[in-house]
Amino acid sequence: MQLAAVDLGSNSFRLQMGRAHGRHVELQGYWKETVRLAAGVGADRRISRRAIDAACECLARMNERLRGLPTEQVRAVGTQTLRDAPNSDEFLLEAQHALGYPIDVISGREEARLTFEGCMHSAPPSRQPRLVVDIGGASTELIVGTGFEAQAADSFKVGCVNSTLRFFGDGTLDRGSFRKAQVAAAAEIEEAVSRFSRASWSEAFGTSGTVGAAAELIRQVDWGDGTVITAPMLLNLRQLLIEYGEVRKLRLPGIKPERAQVLPGGIAVLAAVFETLGITELVPARGGLRLGLLYDLLGRRERRDLRDATVTRLQKRFEVDRAHAQQVGRIARELHDALDPQAGEEEVKRLAWAAALHEVGFAISHNDHHKHGAYLVGNADLAGFSTSDQKRIATLVLAQRGNLRKVVQALEEPSRVAKILALRLAVIVCHARRPVPLPKWTLRAARSGFELRLDGDWLARHPLTQFLFEEESAQWEKVGLRLTIKPL
Repeated sequence: MQLAAVDLGSNSFRLQMGRAHGRHVELQGYWKETVRLAAGVGADRRISRRAIDAACECLARMNERLRGLPTEQVRAVGTQTLRDAPNSDEFLLEAQHALGYPIDVISGREEARLTFEGCMHSAPPSRQPRLVVDIGGASTELIVGTGFEAQAADSFKVGCVNSTLRFFGDGTLDRGSFRKAQVAAAAEIEEAVSRFSRASWSEAFGTSGTVGAAAELIRQVDWGDGTVITAPMLLNLRQLLIEYGEVRKLRLPGIKPERAQVLPGGIAVLAAVFETLGITELVPARGGLRLGLLYDLLGRRERRDLRDATVTRLQKRFEVDRAHAQQVGRIARELHDALDPQAGEEEVKRLAWAAALHEVGFAISHNDHHKHGAYLVGNADLAGFSTSDQKRIATLVLAQRGNLRKVVQALEEPSRVAKILALRLAVIVCHARRPVPLPKWTLRAARSGFELRLDGDWLARHPLTQFLFEEESAQWEKVGLRLTIKPL
């Protein structure tokens, strides 16, 4: 089975192809372009028009390579720059059109988790805890874990591009600029020392363009074979860059010019990580975020979806009534199938996860539990989920009851309307919190809304449910949609 991962990084966009053999991914085609998205961010933190155009041109070229692959075999993700930019939604609208596939913005911790999994799939097996350092264009991820599972992960807003722009923006390479860049990076990660210090792991790995460039430069100048980076080697690299005097004069053996332009900031961040965490040796690793994405995709295709386990953990943590949630989910799925029988697998899963988590807000308060639940789902660190996934599921949790005006933007999409209506009706049917055998029913889209038909005798025997249905009709009327309840 062909798989593909697209990484919209803050410095470079990368496409990694792979083929699944059992539970192993064999890497195949690879494509990289230096887009430098982070450098296209203005003082207002918005991505410039020029940067958006350059990104879309790159993604259109990647589309030619991906064309024909089913959507469920491709995963495209955005990282730090897209997490921060106020106009990331505008960017994603154009970028997804150019690429031809959905693009998820992932949280820093999810990026770290995927990076660790990818790195460990390319490293010799070990039962000892390991540290992985990933220096991107606008963020640095630190992860400690065992096997393929990360136990601690965090993301910090320092990378090779933003550090270079901030401390070497005038093009000067001197000892003072390096020291300022290193101190600033150390200040960012200092709070994480207790979780990622030398006492927490047995060996350290690095996976990023910065680490790869540093290793290659060490090999080119005969300071080593590039299989390990030490603290003295980093000092030598810093001195080598200082001797050039200016960024524009950098002509580094074995290093592409576009990588050399952002290497000063990357080396400063790497030196800060070494010094702050007490690293003496770092092993460059081949695998990283993209390989992690491929293995994550493989797990989803083999029904080993990490997101299911994450939802179960959240239910346990907040003591959700799982039997009730399961009944709500079952009825919501039946109703949704009637409204949108052609919905994709991911759409159906979002509804199931929303039903499973629709009462997590009870852990905070029974009053407005849907609002509390939406906040928890939207802001918790949920392994396997993208931030866009979490927002959509949180919207469903918020929309499960009450005034629909609070989710009026979601009502502009017919597929989301179908899920919202299905979940709201399921919650009403299950209001008594006991097994409810549904009578014969039909649900269909009608003019300016929907029509639900139920057995008239059943409705007569359930007057409270009938009253709640009438109240529900009034809520849909307020947003310009008609929900008609009729006897079958």
